[in-house]
Amino acid sequence: MASLFSGWRGAGAALMGKKKLKKKIKALKAERAALASRPASDPVSPLAPAVFPDLPVIRGAEFAVASAGVRYKGRSDVMLARLAPGTVVAGTFTRSATRAASVLDAQAKIAGASDQGAAILVNSGNANAFTGAQGAQSVAAITAATAAALDMPETRVFTSSTGVIGQPLPHEKITGALNELRAALSEAGLPDAARAIMTTDTFPKGAAAELEIDGKPVRIAGIAKGSGMIAPDMATMLVYIFTDAKITQSTLQGIVARQTDRSFNCITVDSDTSTSDMLLVAATGASDAPVISDARSSEGRAFTQALGDLMLDLAHQVVRDGEGATKFIEVAVTGARSDADARKLAFAIADSPLVKTAVAGEDPNWGRIVMAIGKSGAEADRDKLSIRFGPHLVAMDGQVAPSYAEEIGAAYMRNDHLVIGVDMRLGAGAATVWTCDLTHRYIEINADYRS
Repeated sequence: MASLFSGWRGAGAALMGKKKLKKKIKALKAERAALASRPASDPVSPLAPAVFPDLPVIRGAEFAVASAGVRYKGRSDVMLARLAPGTVVAGTFTRSATRAASVLDAQAKIAGASDQGAAILVNSGNANAFTGAQGAQSVAAITAATAAALDMPETRVFTSSTGVIGQPLPHEKITGALNELRAALSEAGLPDAARAIMTTDTFPKGAAAELEIDGKPVRIAGIAKGSGMIAPDMATMLVYIFTDAKITQSTLQGIVARQTDRSFNCITVDSDTSTSDMLLVAATGASDAPVISDARSSEGRAFTQALGDLMLDLAHQVVRDGEGATKFIEVAVTGARSDADARKLAFAIADSPLVKTAVAGEDPNWGRIVMAIGKSGAEADRDKLSIRFGPHLVAMDGQVAPSYAEEIGAAYMRNDHLVIGVDMRLGAGAATVWTCDLTHRYIEINADYRS
């Protein structure tokens, strides 16, 4: 690890040099000015967390951002993570049939040897998807230049791109920023990285966790981007999580896959799956805690719980930043014939434009939930199921509940966090998914996206 970081730690590279420091301050001022000039029609989501969390330093991981001008002007749009030798990387990827070249490249590398360190380079503004052979050439150019700049094999460089589909990626702008990125690498740079990967996001997304294994601290920190084109088929967004845990790659991969299914694969904004979705978890092994080689061990279970909670936190933040969202909706289905049926039912409700627009209008139209249940393809018995809005019983035994009144539902719909509960009374199957409402702002954002 010392050899990897020796290039910049000498006296802090003289504080990056006075000229570089001034340049960075100027860039930060320009970014603040750009954010301050955002139109009033593009406010931060009303469901956003009050503050960005404090993210712990992850030993063995450094981060930097740059303004390469891939698409956006006056803001950071490229982030680089450099990871120490010994780092293992696990991931999950979109199953879209039209996935981008960067996704295919990362999938092929994910289980590679860890003795040479690793790097993750992400750009926003251009997805480099549906760009044919040119897309693959851009990925190859970026990975080769990054590997050379950081003195590591190309097989240990992972790239991601997010933004507009179908436009060639001006990769020379990214490779041209590598010297600046390398000089700016810092263990404290993860919050800046969260901002650099944003596209239509209205706030940066971050989460942190800490646990003890055999009395030694293990830290986890993660960032995500995602706002629209969010539906489960692996993590429909970009997510990067870093930990100093010592863990084998196969163990980490199994944990990540299972926790993805319980978090990012249980959210939906608009039922659309991106071409570029990727979740990477990098474990540097820099903690003093013992190695985790079995997810079923006490150490493995503790790590799984902490990582899973962090992933669910990030997944919820993505929903809370759903394009135009004003309501965070939890759909909880119980009593289905099977868990698979419960999942079908929950997503039929969560993805229904009629349900989502009713919620946006604060209309307690439970008939739309009945409709969604009926179309789901899951087994259902009209005269057995019940529906609740939060604590309020709305319908049961094939009709409206005797205790329910429209004004009760209307009052509940004014909350910004809603729970729609459905009990099918057919079996033990259960599933919970999270979504948001569908507002006119969603149309505006996506109609103007390429303008």
